[in-house]
Amino acid sequence: MNVVLEMPKTEVFQNGQVLNARLISVREYDRMIEHGILTTEDKVELLNGVIIEKMPKGTKHAFLNDTIADLLKEKLAERVYVRSQNPIVLDDFSEPEPDIVLAKPPRQIYLEKHPRAEDILLIVEISDSTLGRDRFAKGSAYSKAGIRQYIVVNVAENSVENYREPSANGYNSKQTFHKGESFILEAFPEIEIEIADIFPK
Repeated sequence: MNVVLEMPKTEVFQNGQVLNARLISVREYDRMIEHGILTTEDKVELLNGVIIEKMPKGTKHAFLNDTIADLLKEKLAERVYVRSQNPIVLDDFSEPEPDIVLAKPPRQIYLEKHPRAEDILLIVEISDSTLGRDRFAKGSAYSKAGIRQYIVVNVAENSVENYREPSANGYNSKQTFHKGESFILEAFPEIEIEIADIFPK
């Protein structure tokens, strides 16, 4: 089945030339999935109207993803819905798949829709080979969408970058934490997360 493309173009640079790029909307992207144009084999996500490849996940990435998800479930129980590597919708042109998302409960409301920006309390990205993308491209998209707290787990440095105070121009607050330190959850200020609990002993 043909997918009708109706959304606007933007300018991108390649080899010093300005090219008109055709933006893909979330609606179009979802139709591509529904009709089998994109499948789980493609390993992609939609960010700012562009379909981008997701990087393969190594053993440490997978371990940290499971550890953090379990830690958040243990501390917050039924107060949140913890999603792991599943889509969210930021706006009409972004449907990324963060490593971990804390969404407002109950989980049943997401049977017919992905969480949108107003449903999201926290996003966590685990960054090894994707550190630049997670800090800047994804960080900018999450901030513009008003995601109140964004965590980047820096695998190489065993540290956590805590981004808060979102704005249209990026997050206004960034703090970096290492083992021996802790940070609080913006949506649950009584909850403290120890950096030592995230990384392997």
